[in-house]
Amino acid sequence: MQTQELLHYLNGLLEPWRYKDYAPNGLQVEGRADIQRLICGVSASQALLDAALERQGDAILVHHGYFWKNEDGCITGMQRRRLKTLLANDLNLLAYHLPLDGHPQLGNNAQLAHALGLLAQGQTGEHDLLWHGVLAAPCRADIWRDDLSRRLGRDALLLGRADKTIRRVAWCSGGAQSLFGAAIALGVDAFITGEVSEQNHHMAIESDCVFIAAGHHATERYGIQALGRKIHDDLGMDVEFIDLSNPI
Repeated sequence: MQTQELLHYLNGLLEPWRYKDYAPNGLQVEGRADIQRLICGVSASQALLDAALERQGDAILVHHGYFWKNEDGCITGMQRRRLKTLLANDLNLLAYHLPLDGHPQLGNNAQLAHALGLLAQGQTGEHDLLWHGVLAAPCRADIWRDDLSRRLGRDALLLGRADKTIRRVAWCSGGAQSLFGAAIALGVDAFITGEVSEQNHHMAIESDCVFIAAGHHATERYGIQALGRKIHDDLGMDVEFIDLSNPI
């Protein structure tokens, strides 16, 4: 498949123009024109680039790419090594950030709900990135946290009352701890995201809303996998997901 054909397909599916994002979405680094093998991963780290070369990939598709607004624009050190790997080996790099979080079926929030057995009831906030719903059955917070940790393969941090009964839940994958206040305003019993900030401890206690930090990487592994399966099913491409361990 031609690179531009894949890009046209992905842009049509994920509609990146709908999002005010922190990095460019789509083709970030242009490589060879023909793609036979697509490697998917969460973040475009050097380790993922090296793994893609070992597996003879023609293109890499990730959730976390390059050229973030708060980054130094100079191509030196780590960024130079990454770009040199891509350019010297004629590898394409495609990245979709908020469009992959927000997709109603393939997105990280939709797929996280599926992984955790959450029954989605609605979305709110900017780009509808804060999801809310219910558990299949009420559960004590610490027992639910343990089940969530098992499902995600990572020990989740619980802030707030461990003995609270959880029924209604809000969630947003990745580094969405700033949305905790909006989740509290929804009247939910618990909020799930990937990362945590110091003030979240006090907010959980004072609001009696449990905060679960389940890992940025752990909560954002599922959207890129669902997207890879969709590409394989729709386009017949050879697609492989590589899950590189990340404790954050």
